[in-house]
Amino acid sequence: MKRGWVLQTLNWFEHRLGMRDQVLEALNHPVPKNTGWWYVFGSASVTLLTIQLLTGVLLTMVYVPTPDLAYQTIEYISYEQFLGWYVRAVHSWSGNAMMVMVLLHMTQVYLWGAYKYPRELTWVVGCFLFVFLLGFLFSGQVLRFDSSSYWGIGVGAAMAGRVPLIGPALVHLLLGGETIGGETLSRFYALHVFVLPALLLGFLGIHLLLVMRQGVSAPPFPAKRTDKETYDKVYERELAEGEPFAPDPLAKDVIFSALIVLVVFVLAAVYGVGLNELPADPTIINANPRPDWPFLPLFALLSLCPPWMETFVILVLPVAGFAFLVSIPFVSGTGERSPWRRPVGTIGVVVGVVLMIVLGWLGAVAPWSPAMEAWSGTPIPERMVESLSPTQLVGAVVFQNKNCRNCHALDGQGGTRGPDLTTVATRLTKEELVRQVVQGGGNMPAYGKQLSSANVEALVAFLATLHPEGIAPAKPSVEPITGPLAGGDNAKDDKTEVARDQ
Repeated sequence: MKRGWVLQTLNWFEHRLGMRDQVLEALNHPVPKNTGWWYVFGSASVTLLTIQLLTGVLLTMVYVPTPDLAYQTIEYISYEQFLGWYVRAVHSWSGNAMMVMVLLHMTQVYLWGAYKYPRELTWVVGCFLFVFLLGFLFSGQVLRFDSSSYWGIGVGAAMAGRVPLIGPALVHLLLGGETIGGETLSRFYALHVFVLPALLLGFLGIHLLLVMRQGVSAPPFPAKRTDKETYDKVYERELAEGEPFAPDPLAKDVIFSALIVLVVFVLAAVYGVGLNELPADPTIINANPRPDWPFLPLFALLSLCPPWMETFVILVLPVAGFAFLVSIPFVSGTGERSPWRRPVGTIGVVVGVVLMIVLGWLGAVAPWSPAMEAWSGTPIPERMVESLSPTQLVGAVVFQNKNCRNCHALDGQGGTRGPDLTTVATRLTKEELVRQVVQGGGNMPAYGKQLSSANVEALVAFLATLHPEGIAPAKPSVEPITGPLAGGDNAKDDKTEVARDQ
């Protein structure tokens, strides 16, 4: 009786949804023989994405995307919430494992020539999935809102700011204003929780639909070429001699995915996610920011390359790399598929993998520039402070104690991340100095939320004294209006200021 009730319920849903035929069609979908264990990376990636979504939902129930609470809620999840540390660890390890599986999947598809006719679009959609996954990982790092997150946002804004014509607009769109603050975190939260998952799932659905439509490519063999005129008939014959997706190929996918999930759960239980970094604050002296491992090669390139190459590395190299990936099936869409018959492509993969490993290692072990304690034994030169007013002396103390010398040198001594400020007053006016300190710009983060207005005023007063003797400081390009048009006491004040400058 009970069993009959269950069957009636299932039949009720089946009559309305019609899922049985679709599921059976997918399970009975033929695949070529000898697919082996090389075809399991894609299924494992989808499984890990599912874990990412489930653990991400659990984390969003506690996480608060505001600058004053984001870091605190991460601490709460890690140390107080019941099993919060484990959910966060599984989320982190599954994300890293998913990136590894996607890289292995793309490498295997390329080496086996599975991107060739008629699967060009499948490869292109996969390339977009890879980019969305990188954005997923980057935005997830930002949500930690620790020192690496803060400086990562700064680097991202600097990269966006170098885009010709629309750079400033992109920076404003990325940060939600002129400084890194609450709206910045809210935008990355929306990107990580809503936008990128929607794009990933949408493109993944297209990718799977193309796989079902075009089928799984047969294993490559030497001298077995891909020809547009004969391929369809050859592939139909391979499917006729093949096997259904269930049970053998499906069993391989399930076993491998289960093994990867088990490894992720064990690693999460044994290692967790490591110690939390310092909270997001550019004035913290002990910060040692660096990106997550997929971005370490780019981090190493930016650290090692000379300044004149930075724009190329930031703008040209990533775009050129993506364009190269997308163009592969259109440049080499037919011909040999076996990696042994494509020595240039195979050697290129080996060289690329070795290069990424080396750059990743350099990015992981090389000290972050500038050295965070470079300023401590280097006082401001005496000649720069011997005749300062009290306010200017306070500014010199702020300059030293807020670690400005981590990035900026005086008389050639100090950090090299930013420009030498020995003669900065000849380049920037007081108003421009205030804007630079408060809003940031280029590779410099905004300090508007880390410095009080009094500290900003004193700091700018000190910076305004940094010009060679006999050379006047920079002045605004437009002189203030004086005379009757200025009106009342303001006109008198303007005249007095002009006289003082002269």
